[in-house]
Amino acid sequence: MNFADRYGPFAVITGASEGTGREFALQLAAAGIPSILIARREAPLQTLAAEILETTGVECSTASIDLAAPDAAAQVLAAAGGQEIGLFIANAGADPNGSKFLDLDLENWLQLVRRNVMTVFECSYHFAATMRTRRRGGLLLVNSGAAYGGASYLATYAATKAFMLAFTEGLWAELKPFNVDMLTLVMETTDTPEFRRLLAAKGLPVFPNLASPRDVAALGLANLANGPIVNWGKSDEEPGPPTSAKSRRERILAIDEMTKPIFGG
Repeated sequence: MNFADRYGPFAVITGASEGTGREFALQLAAAGIPSILIARREAPLQTLAAEILETTGVECSTASIDLAAPDAAAQVLAAAGGQEIGLFIANAGADPNGSKFLDLDLENWLQLVRRNVMTVFECSYHFAATMRTRRRGGLLLVNSGAAYGGASYLATYAATKAFMLAFTEGLWAELKPFNVDMLTLVMETTDTPEFRRLLAAKGLPVFPNLASPRDVAALGLANLANGPIVNWGKSDEEPGPPTSAKSRRERILAIDEMTKPIFGG
């Protein structure tokens, strides 16, 4: 199967208006896969859809959705409509707060959890189910190195990303027999507009040697079949915090075998 046959005919991308989300949409269109582009701001989505149509002839649709809303997942599924979704990319999930947990109102963190966990969780349940039935497709959840441990300014954000890491590992093992790919793309600091806005709000200069959104998106798409984890800037066997992707993969498979008698798999 070529890429479009395996992950088409349509993709859903959340957080598609800029940064890595925009790059995912451009690169999928170049492979002949149209996307349903989702983000809170409609204007950048329409601009991107028009650019994709002009440069590739691929027609994308757009939907303005606040992914932190309690019914965000239902809105995403409604935007997908009756289209056959072969690839779901959960790209939205930055932390716009940059604050310690107790220094902000609780609602800020509840929104972060809804956006980074519940909406991704619910969408993954729906799209993975249909992919399992068809026995093809993929889910790509964009992650962060914060998944490997917390810090004083990252308590909630790191927790949401750690959830994404463990969730991907488990669902990867579950979907593997059905030819459905599952990958979490663990990014390091990337030169996105959202990150630049955070730096500007804190009065900080742009960091040197930031990862390119184009390169990060390309890495994720190229490794969809090599789940459950790909770490930016590290080889498959290179130790990362705390272990290599390969060793984590082997551990997942071992635990999967051990727990099958317990859970009746």
